[in-house]
Amino acid sequence: MKAVNQKFKDIEEEISFLKKKNNAIILSHFYQDEEIQDIADFIGDSLDLSKKAQKNDADVIVFCGVRFMAEVAKILSPQKKVILPDINAGCSLEESCQVDEFIEFKKKYPGHIVLSYINCSAEIKAESDIIVTSSNAKKIIDSMPVNQKIIFAPDKHLGNYLNKLTKREMILWNGSCIVHETFSERELVKLKVRNDTAKTIAHPECPENILSHADFIGSTSSLLKFISQDKTKRFIVATEPHILHQMKKNEPSKEFLIAPGTDGSCSCSNCPYMELNTLEKLRDCLHDLSPEIKISNELMLKAKKPLNTMLNLS
Repeated sequence: MKAVNQKFKDIEEEISFLKKKNNAIILSHFYQDEEIQDIADFIGDSLDLSKKAQKNDADVIVFCGVRFMAEVAKILSPQKKVILPDINAGCSLEESCQVDEFIEFKKKYPGHIVLSYINCSAEIKAESDIIVTSSNAKKIIDSMPVNQKIIFAPDKHLGNYLNKLTKREMILWNGSCIVHETFSERELVKLKVRNDTAKTIAHPECPENILSHADFIGSTSSLLKFISQDKTKRFIVATEPHILHQMKKNEPSKEFLIAPGTDGSCSCSNCPYMELNTLEKLRDCLHDLSPEIKISNELMLKAKKPLNTMLNLS
């Protein structure tokens, strides 16, 4: 990266300068490091952030998250430049569902419509009929005829949870989030016993054995709403631990404990992909306006159709 010919007191000031220079907007997912959350213009879950960027007059969208999130921002705002601090910030759910294999999988189930969780590549979105989020999936599924056959991809744990919630028998792609599979049921039970007044809240990407111990299950934004609306003073949180930063800011008088991993103490539920983004990489991408998310017009049009269907249904 070429140095900017100006002195700054810190990296945050340099990022602010580059943001204004490029008419850029910085988006941060709840799972990003605290320092990135604090410098972002908007913090949220993936779809909400992309919708905010779509309505904003910025020319450049810096998406501090993972690749599929930046792709959604590009699909919804094709005229804008979308950059990602680290192009290698992928997602285990996205990687678990490759398009060639998915096309062959679909052929086994004629007459099924394809619902894909937004945590997938643009190529998988293009092979889908409707995209869903963890917030709107139940509503969209419930709007369909009960005899409608459905394939759900790529998250088998979210799919299993939705099957139970909606009393459906969707065919599930065998994908999962490595973060939400790290929680230990045994250690969670121990923690609950030691904190018997605490409520356990969990993201539906968690396996069923973890969800069975939850007092509330919901998306990242739903978890944040719940801890503010509920009178409980202590919560055990089963999702990526960087969300605790916003929880503590929103409810400083409450206590938040991250659900434990297999040894009861490790921070192994940190998303390794989210952690690829750093303040230094954020500064560099704003300076170079790279790495840029590029999607062909044909693919964008195909991927946008199921996204628009979701927005119309939800």
